[in-house]
Amino acid sequence: MNIHEHQAKAVLKEFGVPVPRGFAAFSVDEAVKAAEQLGGPVWVVKAQIHAGGRGKGGGVKVVKSIADVKAEAERMLGMTLVTHQTGPKGRLVRRIYIEEGAAIARELYLSLLVDRETSWVSVVASTEGGMDIEEVAHSTPEKIVSFSIDPATGVFPHHGRHLAKALGLTGDLAKQIGALLPQLYAAFLAKDMAMLEINPLIVTADDKLRVLDAKVSFDSNALYRHADIRELRDFSEEDEKEIEASKYDLSYIALDGEIGCMVNGAGLAMATMDIIKLYGAEPANFLDVGGGASKEKVTAAFKIITADPNVKGILVNIFGGIMRCDIIAEGVVSAVKEMGLKVPLVVRLEGTNVELGKKIINESGLNVIAANDLSDGAEKIVKAVRGAA
Repeated sequence: MNIHEHQAKAVLKEFGVPVPRGFAAFSVDEAVKAAEQLGGPVWVVKAQIHAGGRGKGGGVKVVKSIADVKAEAERMLGMTLVTHQTGPKGRLVRRIYIEEGAAIARELYLSLLVDRETSWVSVVASTEGGMDIEEVAHSTPEKIVSFSIDPATGVFPHHGRHLAKALGLTGDLAKQIGALLPQLYAAFLAKDMAMLEINPLIVTADDKLRVLDAKVSFDSNALYRHADIRELRDFSEEDEKEIEASKYDLSYIALDGEIGCMVNGAGLAMATMDIIKLYGAEPANFLDVGGGASKEKVTAAFKIITADPNVKGILVNIFGGIMRCDIIAEGVVSAVKEMGLKVPLVVRLEGTNVELGKKIINESGLNVIAANDLSDGAEKIVKAVRGAA
C-alpha cells in the first residue's frame, strides 16, 4: 500500500526524523491558510499523487508570496498531472501539500528496502540526490552504495559511519546521518514498510539534514497490525478494479493490454503473461486467484476482468493442485451466465478434478475454446483476438 508524501513525513516525524513543516490542503482556502500558518518568505506547493516525477510535470512549485501560493493551488487542484510514472493518462490532483521553503546546499539519495534474497534490510545511498535513481544506476553506477542490516542485530555505529562516507558527510553532518539511520530503520520495522525512499535528503545552508521528499510503501500482508496506516489509504489513487479485487483477497494488477488473464499461482501468472507477449499480444492484467479460491471468488475475478473495456479476449489458465479445476469451471460458468460473454474465452485446465472441470464447461452451453496446454492456450486466444483463422 502506498501513501502520499505528506502522510509519509508525518509517519517519519513520529520517529524523530527531521522533516520540514507543512500542511495538506484540499482546497485553495486551506492552502492559503496553511501558508499563512507556516509564515514566509518561501513556500513550496506540491501536488500529492502516488507517483514520482511530479516536479518535471509541473506538480512542484517554489513561490515567494501568499498570492502565488493561492495561484498555484488554483492551478494544481483538479489538474491532471502526467509524469513518467503515471503513464499518458496522468493522475487527478485532489490534494496538495504546502511546505516551508528550504535553503538547499546539497541533495542526496537514501532508501531502505527489503532484500528478498537475504531477508535483511538494504540501505541504498547516493550523492546524486534529486535525480531518478534508475538514471544514476544506468549512467554512473559507481555513485550508488548499498549495504545490508541484519534484523537480528539492528543498526550499529559502523553502519552510520559507512553511510556518512558513502554520502560524503563529515563532522557534525556525519553525526546527524549516524542518528538519522537508526530512526529510519526503526520506522521501517515498526510500520512494516516495504520501501522507504528519500529523494532528496538535503543538506541545508546551515548544515542540517532534512527529508525533503519521502515515498513510502507498506507490506499489505501486515496491514492488519496497523490500523493507523490503513486509515491513510487513498482509494482515489487506486484502480477501481484493484480495489474490488482486494475485497475478495485476489491478487490483481491492471495492465494496458487486451487479453485478460485468470490464473492460479503468481509464477504461473507471470509465465502466462510472458507467453501471451511471445505470441504477439499484451496481457490486460495480472490476476492470481490463489490456491483456495471459492466459486464466489472466481466469479468475482471473472467480473473484474470483463469490467475492463480494453479486454478483447480472456485466457483462463489453471493448474489444479490445492485449487480444484471444477471450482474454477463452476465460477467461470456462473460469471458468464450472469454477465454474458462478449469476447473470446480460452480455457486451459490441468490437475485436480480436471475431467470434472472440463465436463462442467462442455455441458454449460458456453462458446468456450478449449486448450491443451499453456502454449496452445496463448496461441488460440491471440488468434481469436486478432481475428485470425
